[in-house]
Amino acid sequence: MKAGRAVAKKLVVGASGFLGSHVTKQLVADGHDVRVLIRRTSSTRGIDGLPVERHYGDIFDEAALREAMAGCDVVFYCVVDARAWLLDPAPLWRTNVEGLRRVLDVAADADLYRFVFTSSIATIGRSTDGPATEETPHNWLDRAGDYVRTRVDAENLVLRAYRERALPAVAMCVSNTYGPDDWLPTPHGALVSAAVRGKMPFYIDGAESEVVGVEDAARALVLAGEHGRPGERYIISESFMSARKIYEAACGAVDVAPPRYGVPIGVLAAAAALNAPIARLRRRDTKLTPLSIRLMRIMSRMDHSKAERELGWHPAPTADALADAARFFVSHRRQSAGERR
Repeated sequence: MKAGRAVAKKLVVGASGFLGSHVTKQLVADGHDVRVLIRRTSSTRGIDGLPVERHYGDIFDEAALREAMAGCDVVFYCVVDARAWLLDPAPLWRTNVEGLRRVLDVAADADLYRFVFTSSIATIGRSTDGPATEETPHNWLDRAGDYVRTRVDAENLVLRAYRERALPAVAMCVSNTYGPDDWLPTPHGALVSAAVRGKMPFYIDGAESEVVGVEDAARALVLAGEHGRPGERYIISESFMSARKIYEAACGAVDVAPPRYGVPIGVLAAAAALNAPIARLRRRDTKLTPLSIRLMRIMSRMDHSKAERELGWHPAPTADALADAARFFVSHRRQSAGERR
């Protein structure tokens, strides 16, 4: 531990995002001196009112990065472009890989105690012998699409910076996050928002995913800044839930009937196969693609016990976070309606 770390600042890069804003809140609540690096065009609703030092710039601005990291001992990197459906994947590669490369160049010279990188469970391999772990090598890149490829490449960049440049980096493989203050919202949060507003006529029968409460995920990142072992990956996911269970948990919290009918995922896959070439001809992005359907069911159940053992992380049931998300979406909708009147 380097001298003076107890009073050094904590930097959150990407603090305006869903996970980044919750990391910022928890650092402030823990009594840390917090600095954030955000773009001037970013919405700051998630961190407004917090006593944080704001720096402005983006991940391609070397001078802004160096200034933001100066005097900090831990950097929490929460920047990601998650638009897996883009017809042109160039923005994904630019942000998720090239932007990160610029940040790592600066971080390697910054004398950090920890660099906590927000990775994804999409970097974990599939397992046919029990739940996947951090040791399960990735084995489905041929079916993954550009978004997952950028996430795998990004994590590899971080771990290479640890091996070759002594960057004390920790990779946090975070699953789909749910909870309050999902202002944008996230793609999976938008589906919950639609369900609790009664705007989702059906759920996808056969869609399953690893899930975690956003506040628990943020706590894991904060713990990694203190106890994470450099060069290690940690699965940050609480449980494996079907789409039906997700909507039931959310809708039940606000006394709304969940989507009643389940459409088999195979039917959606067939519809996506027809929709994708039409979207390409029209040069319009669409979220209904064969890849998006594949990603709903390709990953294995995962074991997060390493994070429990090494970080002291103990997540609450994600159903609780889904209830919080539902209440937020309903409250936010009422607030917005009141402002329009």
